[in-house]
Amino acid sequence: MDTGHGKGDQVTSWAGPEEDDELASVRTDGDPPKTAPRNRARNPSLTRRPQGGVSNPEEEKAGETATRQVIKRTGGDATRVFNACQAESVQREPEKDGDQNGILPSASQSVSLTDTWAPSISSIHSSSSPTTHHTMSLSSSSSCSSSSAVSLTPPLPPFVELSAVLAETRLTLDVYRGGAAALPILWGSIPGQLRGLHYLRLGSEDEPGLDGALKVLPYLTQLHSLAIRGHCFYDSQGVPLPGLLTALPSSVSSLSLLTHLDLSFNQLLCLPPCLLNLPALSSLLICHNHLSALPPDIGQLSSLRYLSLLGNQLISLPQSVGQLKALQTLDISYNLLQSLPEEVGALGELVKLELSHNKLRQLPETIGSLHSLRELVVHSNDLRFIPQCLSELPLLKMDTRNNPLGRPPTPPPLPPSPEQVEKNVPELHLGFNQHSFCVSSAGCHVFLPRGAELLFPPGCLATTTRLEWGERKPHRKWVWLEEHDILLSHPLELCPHGITFLKPVEVCVPYHQRKRREVIVRRFDGKTWSTLPTVLRRGSQSHSSHPGGRPARLACCSVGQFSWFVVVCRPVRDSCSVTADGTLLVSSADPGIKLHFPPESTLHPRKITLEVLQVSVSEVQVMCGDPQASVSPLLCLSQTPSINFLLPVKVQVPLPPGVTGHMVDMSCLHLLHGDPSAQTWTDITSQVSLHVTHLYAIFYITSFSWYWLWYTTKRCVGGVVRRIYQRLKQFRVQFLVLQRKTDPTQVLLQCLPSNKVENRVQCLSEQYDGPQPSDLCDLLEGEQFFAGFERGLDVNADRPDCIGGRLYFVFYSSLKNLKEVYICPAQGHDVPVRGQVSFYRGEIPADLPEAVALKRKGLDTQWLTTLPLRLPDLNSENRIMEESHYPPLNLGDPESGYLTEANLLSISLQIGQDWRTIGINLGLQYHELEHIQYKHRDNLGALVLDMLFNWARRQKGVGPGAVLRLVEAMVKSERKDLAEEIEDIVSLGKTKYRESLKRVGLEPQTSSQHNEPQQ
Repeated sequence: MDTGHGKGDQVTSWAGPEEDDELASVRTDGDPPKTAPRNRARNPSLTRRPQGGVSNPEEEKAGETATRQVIKRTGGDATRVFNACQAESVQREPEKDGDQNGILPSASQSVSLTDTWAPSISSIHSSSSPTTHHTMSLSSSSSCSSSSAVSLTPPLPPFVELSAVLAETRLTLDVYRGGAAALPILWGSIPGQLRGLHYLRLGSEDEPGLDGALKVLPYLTQLHSLAIRGHCFYDSQGVPLPGLLTALPSSVSSLSLLTHLDLSFNQLLCLPPCLLNLPALSSLLICHNHLSALPPDIGQLSSLRYLSLLGNQLISLPQSVGQLKALQTLDISYNLLQSLPEEVGALGELVKLELSHNKLRQLPETIGSLHSLRELVVHSNDLRFIPQCLSELPLLKMDTRNNPLGRPPTPPPLPPSPEQVEKNVPELHLGFNQHSFCVSSAGCHVFLPRGAELLFPPGCLATTTRLEWGERKPHRKWVWLEEHDILLSHPLELCPHGITFLKPVEVCVPYHQRKRREVIVRRFDGKTWSTLPTVLRRGSQSHSSHPGGRPARLACCSVGQFSWFVVVCRPVRDSCSVTADGTLLVSSADPGIKLHFPPESTLHPRKITLEVLQVSVSEVQVMCGDPQASVSPLLCLSQTPSINFLLPVKVQVPLPPGVTGHMVDMSCLHLLHGDPSAQTWTDITSQVSLHVTHLYAIFYITSFSWYWLWYTTKRCVGGVVRRIYQRLKQFRVQFLVLQRKTDPTQVLLQCLPSNKVENRVQCLSEQYDGPQPSDLCDLLEGEQFFAGFERGLDVNADRPDCIGGRLYFVFYSSLKNLKEVYICPAQGHDVPVRGQVSFYRGEIPADLPEAVALKRKGLDTQWLTTLPLRLPDLNSENRIMEESHYPPLNLGDPESGYLTEANLLSISLQIGQDWRTIGINLGLQYHELEHIQYKHRDNLGALVLDMLFNWARRQKGVGPGAVLRLVEAMVKSERKDLAEEIEDIVSLGKTKYRESLKRVGLEPQTSSQHNEPQQ
């Protein structure tokens, strides 16, 4: 018997010996069908004349018309079509039989002598019973003769003919979404041919259609193979649609010939009891359901040879599983099994046992009795040892990866003390505009916008206290990053700084995932940064950073005081304390990397830190131009105190990928020593004793630094390594410069790692036009760069991030690095401008002549790239603002918050399609917004300006606080980016205002009120 199966969505349904290569749609279940079944020649049985009679064309046409009328009358609903067709079919058959014999059939004549139907379903045959064999033949033949014109629309598409899904004894209805609803229609039209089906495939993503198909199922008593599966189709987001099957009717037990059954990717909570009454069942797949236990009498399936329960929630197996004497393949991977019953050893025919991704702590000794076993897969469990009895099975292949083999057993956790038992604390969900909250002695679980969480345990505060939070923009001057660190979050500020809690408070900061790196939380107390012990988890199910999305990834730490917190990732780091007794340090990133400290290598305890940086071999080959080059992971070793060891320390590292001890050319193997302070690399191969085994290289050192093992044919290794190491710290980035289609004066600037550019451009293409992304450039994490507008273009200089007329950026590879600005022609340009924006490292040389800048073609020490911009003539139809229509307007006052007309213009250009929501939150009436939309229906930029300036003019007589109201409206409209920009502008204006007061001697007595901007 052939079986097929796989992991995840790759479970392959086996169709039994009846399936052959006539079916064109051969696919791995869970993937979308690649092709529909091929159209075959019309089945001869569909046009065969009824035996014992002559086909009547008028009767055929009448039957076809009746079927179409039923479908039309029922609206295509599968269950209603099925019931209606059954009722009319039962009513017509006695009439035809009575006409042919001259009399109406009596009750005694209606008993079938050759009835092979399943037990009737009351909802279907509540008022009828099977007719005689002669009557059935006539009815079936008549149905078959008219089947060539059976309409399957709906539920199938109009172009689908019967021959596309039905061929001889095979019916495939899982290649069209909702295809299961076609089964009742076919049963009402050609029941005779359906009774002979051997092979049936149904999708279970459509609940009404599935319910109708399940009512027909018990009548298909000749079935050998049946599949009712989910994950056959995908939604618009590419997510597979789950199956909706939750149970099977008990009458399915009448399918006595069924040998193969696939119910994968459904919602089954338990094994349907009717399956235990299928004597011929030899292959059963119930993968990716919700089974938590198997019935104790599962041993009744004595013919079962293949059983797959992959991806369920099974905790244990019943003892009766040992009664499945014919079982050859058992797959129980991706469950929650903690142990196996001893009866597993009775499965004498078992060839493959798949137990990966469970929680098994040990295997039963009886497993050694499985003499037919050839493959045992137990990787990704909690096995500490493998039974010795398995070594007596010489033909057995085992996969034991990802198990703590050889390690001592983990002691059971201690019961929590009364102080550690967490009481239920109230929850508090804050919005973007809620920057303060109160916590009492009862504690609180606070959920911040964008996914952050704060957990205050009961008793952490003696009295009710008001606390504040804020998400800040990272600044390279105070965000501390070590070598190869990557910033994963914006700084989270919690106030008041220095407040002391009676119990530790858990602070959880959301972050973006980085693979093969260690994620940690760092804290800034105003003077220094420190790394905190970090626990990673998902956020609460009831709190997601995006509506309808998955909970955020959180990096959590326990703190006793509030300050600033950020999440960074770094290469995996391990540490230990070395005493005079010696020790062994094994890297958690690569267990093949080990440090052996011999006894008496040190007199005083010292702390050792091992950091492993994984390096892509393909990148190294490209950068150094050597296709044979290969490198081991980079080791960064440090110690406290930093003094040499008394005895050499043994270091073991894996050989570079593709290099083994039997074939290595020792002249090409180089050990490099790196000096992190001087950024130099020295080849020390000739100075150390370098030994090579089959898989590892071993050398001895007395001082700690950086060590890197290389295999290359190049001779000048030190210089090559220095250049490549510098490149490894850099990100290959590209710059985007896009102009909004409805308003070219609004420009989006962004810097992204090159692997993220394509998806970003595709996402923005509907709203923006612009040149292609720039060529590749190199930037370091946290490096600053500037965007300068040239050749007749100017930018609003009132922005806080505008320095010397150029925009200031700081590049962080996991953050957005995005700005939207308003540009205009420089003074004296009244014609269409075709300018450019150039990106520079650091500051721009002030003495660079304009002629040189225009003719620049190559890279210099600061210039990165240049991209073109187009700005239409101010007198053209695209002009956004007419001076006569919008007189100069300023909002607010210098003390409470002040925005100039240029500020308002810049803000309006970033509002876009959110203008209506913002207008409502600003207090404008609905009819006013409708009038503005009608007046500027073809110009989004003018529409937004009119809305914003109409509101701003009304604030002149309202009093102070207009800017604060604008910020609150932006937050309520979920435009926190604009709210932050306004706050930055206001903060900059307040600073300038206070400085001007100082110059004239009018500084207020209490300036502390202005130390920080209002939250």
